[in-house]
Amino acid sequence: MISLVCPIYNEEKYIDVFLKSIIKQDYPKKEMEVLLVDGMSTDNTRNIISKYLKKYPLIHLLDNPQRTSSYAMNIGIKAAQGEYIIRMDAHADYPLNYLKLLVHYSKTLENAQNVGGVCITLPCNKTNEALAISEVLSSPFGMGNSYFRTGTDQIKQVDTVPFGCFKKTLFDEIGYFDTDLIRNQDDEFNGRIIRNGGNIYLIPDIRIKYFARDKVAKIRKMFYQYGLYKPLVNKKLGAPATIRQFFPLLFLLGLVIGGIISIFLFWARYIYLFVISLYLLIGLILGGMVAIRSDKPSLILWMPYVFLSVHLSYGWGYLCGLYKIAFNKKINVKYNR
Repeated sequence: MISLVCPIYNEEKYIDVFLKSIIKQDYPKKEMEVLLVDGMSTDNTRNIISKYLKKYPLIHLLDNPQRTSSYAMNIGIKAAQGEYIIRMDAHADYPLNYLKLLVHYSKTLENAQNVGGVCITLPCNKTNEALAISEVLSSPFGMGNSYFRTGTDQIKQVDTVPFGCFKKTLFDEIGYFDTDLIRNQDDEFNGRIIRNGGNIYLIPDIRIKYFARDKVAKIRKMFYQYGLYKPLVNKKLGAPATIRQFFPLLFLLGLVIGGIISIFLFWARYIYLFVISLYLLIGLILGGMVAIRSDKPSLILWMPYVFLSVHLSYGWGYLCGLYKIAFNKKINVKYNR
């Protein structure tokens, strides 16, 4: 028996595609359950789900008044009957053998405590803005060495994977998802897995179609929150989980401090302008490559803009998070999916 736990909130654009991809899975239906944990959606999400509830007894709808993903996961895990818990996301479309492969590798890989696949990030509509966002979220320049976003050609031990598969007994051993974290709860949980001697595996043969946000404003808010909560994750784990998390912060500080220094030191001005020019040139080159491939010339400008939005939002969020940790202030933001 496996239990699919999916936090949802206002997913009317995605929930139908998601549920269809689950129903089509080649895993035996009598050996699976789908737990949709809803943060009290205010759009048409629940009405769409109700149609599936009548037709498919394996689908269940649970309420999550607290709305955040951490609470949703914990509600679903505690209600789950399966030996394996698979964390799902409604913004994705899954291959037909997704569940079978996850369970197979969870059983066969050495000390596998979390197994996941590669995200193929797709635009959620046909606008140039949405396409630029999906390209940035798949780019090493945008995401660093986050292999589940940029891809890998071999099974790899990593620090995090999306939509992981866990043994239910793991939660008895290391605890549940941390409800202090609106963002980065997966990072903190994966950090506990590694700290307790478990392995996290990324499987290149498992490829998930993930639909990114459609507006740069939404991406800025999301990455600001990722940065904001990262210092709290580090504090809870006792150490940073990765090096790549510091680069957006350093980039932001370099822009501000370097700009100030360049006012007073003539030679520093050239270094400052060179670094900024190099950053923009890389963005323009990557944007140009995507523009040629997609035959959409405006992407040559959209890409640098989205790169800057992602990096500066994360860096500013990280700086705010450090400030709040240093002065013992509560980190709290309004949750939006």
